[in-house]
Amino acid sequence: MKLIYMGTPDFAVPALERLIEDGHDIALVVTQPDKPVGRKQILTPPAVKVCAQTHGLRVYQPTSMKTDECYEELRAIGADAIIVVAYGKILPKRILDLTLYGCINVHGSLLPSYRGAAPVQWAVLNGDAESGVTTMKLDEGVDTGDILLMSRRPITETMTGGELFDLLAADGADLLSRTLDGLISGEIIPTPQPAEGVCYASMLDKSMCPLSWDKDAQSLHNQVRGLNPWPVATCRVEGKTMKLYRTTVGGATSAPAGTVVATSPLMVACGDGNTLIIEELQAEGSRRMAAADYLRGHPITIGTVLG
Repeated sequence: MKLIYMGTPDFAVPALERLIEDGHDIALVVTQPDKPVGRKQILTPPAVKVCAQTHGLRVYQPTSMKTDECYEELRAIGADAIIVVAYGKILPKRILDLTLYGCINVHGSLLPSYRGAAPVQWAVLNGDAESGVTTMKLDEGVDTGDILLMSRRPITETMTGGELFDLLAADGADLLSRTLDGLISGEIIPTPQPAEGVCYASMLDKSMCPLSWDKDAQSLHNQVRGLNPWPVATCRVEGKTMKLYRTTVGGATSAPAGTVVATSPLMVACGDGNTLIIEELQAEGSRRMAAADYLRGHPITIGTVLG
């Protein structure tokens, strides 16, 4: 197929590489403009742009998809389909209708669950046992288009949002490859999404980071792993913020919520009478490390109450 590929972050890179490997003609790669990153605000290209340039592909970075200039740029390609993977912008109807096969999207959830911006992380935050990827034909709604194919993947008890993100990015690349084969052969028939089970996955932000120790241990554990690697769960230790990267659910305790009940391993009482074991952390002004390594140089007394 002759394709236009639209994508921006790391999640969209494996799918682009798979399309190249499969021998499709990637006539144009559309990605968001370079953005300032970090404390020094260094202008940085999106991951998809870096990948495209590595393969010598033409890159287009419009600031808006709604202009006549953008439409004419895409129309002139004469593509068979537009592939959209985590592009990050809403496409107007005239672009959705531009090609024979339409706009084919790879979405990181089992639709109609987790429509929206952060489907992978919310599956972990909510403690789901399963996630997956869906290919669909984009329409004018938010992730409401007809389903083409779907693949499933279990979520383990210790899996973080970042780890699931990487796995689903690879799964999405495989699913997209099979989807295009099925569309070409005529074997895939688009299926409307079910009306039941619809939920939305809002964007993550730093207001979600602080742990509330009066919650149950499992919910706090899900919060820690769902927010890893960003924006990262936090607590307060002696007035300073500590980031938590890895935890497990521990045993029962009668101590008040937020109380440190042991230090080898570091265990904190939760609101349901169970404990949360902190395995990996990062204190203010320090590097990320195992909790045991941190405690050797910065002991925390049993009975300390964390904020």
